[in-house]
Amino acid sequence: MSDFLLYYSRPNPTTWVYMSSFLTIGLFFIFRRFWSIRNLDVFLLISLAPGLLIVHEGYRLQLAESESIAIARNAMDLERAMDTALSSALPALVLANQADPQTSDEVSTESKEPRMSPMEIQRVGFVYLFVIEALILIRLMLDPLMVRRPLLDPNLTSGGLIFIGISMFIFMMANVVNSDSRMQVTQGPALGPGYAMMNMLPAIPTRPISEAPGGFSPPTLSELTPQQRNLARVAKTLAIAAHLAIVTGIVLIANRHFGNLQAGVGCATLYLMLPYTAQMTGRVDHAVPAALLLWAVLSYRRPLIAGTFMGLACGLVYYPLFLLPLWFSFYWQRGARGFLIGVTTMLAVLIVCLSLDNSLTIVEHLQRMFGVLNPNRDASELRGFWALGLNPIWRLPVIVAFVILSVFFAIWPAQKNLGTLLSGSAAVMVAAQFWHGYGGGLYIAWFLPLLLLTIFRPNLQDRVATKVVSSRSVRGVSRGRVGLE
Repeated sequence: MSDFLLYYSRPNPTTWVYMSSFLTIGLFFIFRRFWSIRNLDVFLLISLAPGLLIVHEGYRLQLAESESIAIARNAMDLERAMDTALSSALPALVLANQADPQTSDEVSTESKEPRMSPMEIQRVGFVYLFVIEALILIRLMLDPLMVRRPLLDPNLTSGGLIFIGISMFIFMMANVVNSDSRMQVTQGPALGPGYAMMNMLPAIPTRPISEAPGGFSPPTLSELTPQQRNLARVAKTLAIAAHLAIVTGIVLIANRHFGNLQAGVGCATLYLMLPYTAQMTGRVDHAVPAALLLWAVLSYRRPLIAGTFMGLACGLVYYPLFLLPLWFSFYWQRGARGFLIGVTTMLAVLIVCLSLDNSLTIVEHLQRMFGVLNPNRDASELRGFWALGLNPIWRLPVIVAFVILSVFFAIWPAQKNLGTLLSGSAAVMVAAQFWHGYGGGLYIAWFLPLLLLTIFRPNLQDRVATKVVSSRSVRGVSRGRVGLE
């Protein structure tokens, strides 16, 4: 009886897209106010899923094609060796082994059928994702102008949302625990900016085995080396801890800073329901920076702690460094010193830890950690959209526009509050996807929790640094600085 009662098979990603989309509409669509911003936000969140499916399918076909080519080459080498050995004794057999005309005609007929290559499929998926993310970026930039924010709770009570959220979290984390690690080349920006130790962790596949890249199932845990098994355990632990921190951080932010626990529970449940979360549950380089950014927002009333979380996020994946102008602008009137101390202290700790890795010199480690790399790198060194045939020189104007946007958020609006801090941080991380040369567009977790909080937030115009940052914490930082001097 346990064979069918306890048997659990991971749902197909396409099936999960349909199920989660219908559930999202049923729980969060405002049927009594059809023409509302909330319904537009729900549509944008659901629209991200098709792009992810298209990109993954192109990547899967590309790996399957490369593996089939390798198998075909091995077969050809074996056939040539056999032909060479038998040609002297059986010349007639050599002639018989030549291609059959009928087979050749069939192959030529099949080759004439129009079919998109795996790279073209990936390109279509990335372009689709960029279009949706561009719409999300516009939505976030207009968010500070939306002063009237009526309370629009989910269509289910907090108890029902908590039950659904806990159930989905358990199933997703079970997928992580029961997954066999496949050491994929797509894990982390291996050749790009980022912390070296993050790139050592493997990606934990949470898709069905039939959806494995190339059609082959990943190796079992016993087939991995001891080092790979240890890295797999670390990756699983970090992935589970990061998603738990994300869900907890969302609920705590809504409860403490919004004064609305139901909005936080609904926001966390929506995060767990989206197809992206189910697809990328085992990606440590997606979830860990998202958790750190969330906890920096949760601790925004204490600049030193917020700076510590922000410094850790900046050191691990580099791209949150462009959030610093916005956050310093928020703390400029009160708390900037404590935030600076937290950021620099954590970055210094990470730099010291780099001395444990002898694979590169300390200078090379620092170059990758802080992104001191040539942006016009060869396409063979990039991954994702910028490795699909487009000249990397086109990244330069995108990077320039991104830097201008980061400075723009430091200037506008002049009076920063928690609402603008949320929407601005999410917007910067969305904009980073367009020039991210190692899978940009797929790192949705970097902005998704912040985007969800922006969607559910009330009016937060009174949550400015001069009011929420206590003078006691500022005096504590100043007293500590005098003691050090």
